Amino acid sequence: MTHQPPLTTTDVLVIGAGPAGLTAAAELAAGRAGEILVVDREPAAGGIPRHSDHTGYGLRDLHRVLSGPAYARRLVDRAAAAGAGIRTRTTVTGWADADTVEVTSPEGRYRIRARAIVLATGARERPRTARRIPGDRPGGVLTTGQLQNLVHLHHRPVGRRAVIVGGELVSWSAALTLREAGCTPALMVSEHPKAESYAAFNAAGRTVLRVPVATRTRVTRVIGKNRCEAVEIEHLDTGRRRTVACDTVVFTGDWIPDHELARAAGLTLDPGTLGPLTDTALRTSSPGVFAAGNLLHPVDTADIAALDGRHVAAQVRRHLDGERRPAEGVRLIADAPFRWIAPQVLRPGDPAPPHGRLLLWTDTFVRFPRVTVRQDSGTVTTRRLPWPAAPGRAFRIPSALLDGVSPTGGPVHIEVR
Repeated sequence: MTHQPPLTTTDVLVIGAGPAGLTAAAELAAGRAGEILVVDREPAAGGIPRHSDHTGYGLRDLHRVLSGPAYARRLVDRAAAAGAGIRTRTTVTGWADADTVEVTSPEGRYRIRARAIVLATGARERPRTARRIPGDRPGGVLTTGQLQNLVHLHHRPVGRRAVIVGGELVSWSAALTLREAGCTPALMVSEHPKAESYAAFNAAGRTVLRVPVATRTRVTRVIGKNRCEAVEIEHLDTGRRRTVACDTVVFTGDWIPDHELARAAGLTLDPGTLGPLTDTALRTSSPGVFAAGNLLHPVDTADIAALDGRHVAAQVRRHLDGERRPAEGVRLIADAPFRWIAPQVLRPGDPAPPHGRLLLWTDTFVRFPRVTVRQDSGTVTTRRLPWPAAPGRAFRIPSALLDGVSPTGGPVHIEVR
């Protein structure tokens, strides 16, 4: 007979102790939704913000501006004070069945069974290998997460001169971290006509951090034996190549969700986000399993992930209270140049999505986007929005644009002109 690991039970299991998971746990525990348990594989709770040592966190969810570590501590303290249990160094390795997971921790192997499960495992940047950039394989090639971990958690040096690949918000975070470590950001490269971050960040980065930005440019080769010595870059329009000396390369952005547990559970995945397919209540395809945060939209800011956590908590409570099986919904489809939309299913009677917004990702810059919603060859609504759709950051549209969608109609297409 096969020996089964010990079993523990809880009302709600939250997997992932980042902003989404901790906020969900705090809301559920404060709302007396039963026993709430959060598990995370890292040695400390708080997620990415705990080693992102600059300001700018907490504006939308806490209505104040904090540094990353201070923000992480605030979320951990709120969840613990509300009564949620938090276990770190605890890795979920698989599923015993639809409501039971297998975990490994310093205390050994055991199983956790829950009445509801929230997946809040976040997203990660694609490393150099996943981007298929040729050349040598020297030291000094990092992602933003690796860089911040080395500098802020382990206080180790990273180099003297760096090239940053990408122009997203996280790219400027990498530039700040490099400066703090005494490493000069010599160049930022972006394949787009303009750096993907907000104009205010781009302007501040150029003037305050004095980081030059090469747009319409890609890295074609990494050069160096033991340590990186240079990168070769190419202008996409002219084909002109040149070599930039550096001992550090930081690959930023180009996010992919940490979806291994979702895949292992057999959840339906969205082909655009590669995260779980969800409705506006953040239910997945498995009853009792919910998802929140950057697992669903890789990637948005930490406070938007936290608002997901607040939203999903209310939906989990409805499930625990015996909510009936939801009605069939209609699929939301993002047409090119959009790459994905989240959430992807609209059901009658469900709440609006978190923060009353649908999130989309575009591959093309549109300064004055005119968004059209179509269903069954007809136009539901058209609206021009006053903010641009830009690569490298989530594009938000009001969910009220879907108010005229028929719940018995065909798929809903969202397009931009």
